[in-house]
Parts: sequence; structure tokens; C-alpha cells
Amino acid sequence: MQSFIHIESSNYLRAGELGSPADWAFIFGNNNPVALEIGCGIGDFIAQTAAERPDINFIAVDFYNRGCYKTCRRIDGRELRNVRVLREEARQFIVERIPRGSLAAVYINCPDPWPKKKHRKRRLVSRQFMEFLHDYLAPGAEFYFATDFDDYGIDVAGMMAGIEGFENRLAPDLYRHELEGYHLSKYMRKFMAEGKKIYFVHYRRSGAGHKAQGSGEKAE
Repeated sequence: MQSFIHIESSNYLRAGELGSPADWAFIFGNNNPVALEIGCGIGDFIAQTAAERPDINFIAVDFYNRGCYKTCRRIDGRELRNVRVLREEARQFIVERIPRGSLAAVYINCPDPWPKKKHRKRRLVSRQFMEFLHDYLAPGAEFYFATDFDDYGIDVAGMMAGIEGFENRLAPDLYRHELEGYHLSKYMRKFMAEGKKIYFVHYRRSGAGHKAQGSGEKAE
């Protein structure tokens, strides 16, 4: 059993001290769009992405204390001011702390694949979860999913194609094994070094002024 690590960082938040929903403009000190990473791991993806996009406020949540600690170390070391980290279960956090229709993007990288068939109902990304998440995305918001687990990647790609309210940004493909400009986490690079393929799925919440599904537009 791992010992609990105390996190001393101005970028680490405790959800219980926030409002419901939280006032993210006040927390970040600006009105920039807000993006969420679910399962930040050790923080290498969010640190790279946030450094590249100072015009976006990023919230990084993870269930594991050690991951939150390492993420804070990374963002503090880079002196990033547009990331906040919380140790939270994703669905409960979204319900309690995220205003509906407010997220500009959601990133989910290499979540637990629950490989045994009897456990697959525990997978985070499902039709039910995406229909739930849809209500918290702003029109035009981006959704990114990445996994090294073949079955999970193919299942999510097929499932997303049948959900109303989302446009496929990779059309005509349902998924790709490379996504230009998308930062690779340490886990992705490790899996790729082992000869595994990463499945990238990229959708956008439908909204006025955006191209319809099947436009053939590639991910930016």
C-alpha cells in the first residue's frame, strides 16, 4: 500500500473548498476557456499541452495521490499558471464542480482498460458516460480519447459514431494511430516502444457554425 504524499502546491486544489459549481474564472483569474483532462497520470501530457496553450485554463484530475503529486511537480517546475490539479473521481467532480455547457475540451489518455470481459462495464468511456459528458461541453468543444488497448479503442470509435450531438473530426476514419500535434504521454511512448498501437479518437460537440459530420476535416 502506497503512503499518502502531502502536496504543497499553489496549483493543487481541494474540491471540498470550491463552490458547486466552481467559479473557474475567479480561480484562474481570467475568463479563458476551460479544458479538462481526466486521468492526468504523472502530468507530462498536461504540462506540454498547457505550456503550448497559455490561452486555455486546464483542469487535471486523477484518482491517485501520487499522480497528482507528480503532475504538480511538473507544472510547478515549468512555472505554468494555467493548470489546476485535483485528486477526484471524474464523474462526481464534473457534476459538482463544472458548470453545464462550459468545457472547451476534454482529454482522456490511456484510462484503465479493464481487460477482462466481466470487468469491461467498469470502463470510463461508454455511451452512458459520453451522453452524460455532452451536457457539460460547450458547443464546438473538442473530445479526445487515446488508448493502447485494441479492443477499447475499437469499441469507443464505433460507439462514438452512433451518438448524436458529436461530429467526427477524423472522418472518414473512426480512429487513427497518429494524431498530428497531439502530445504523447510517457505511457503512450512506453506502449509504442513495446510495439503497441495507440488508438486516437477525436470528436467535437455539435454546435452552430461548425462543419457537419463527414466533412473530412482532419484534426488540427
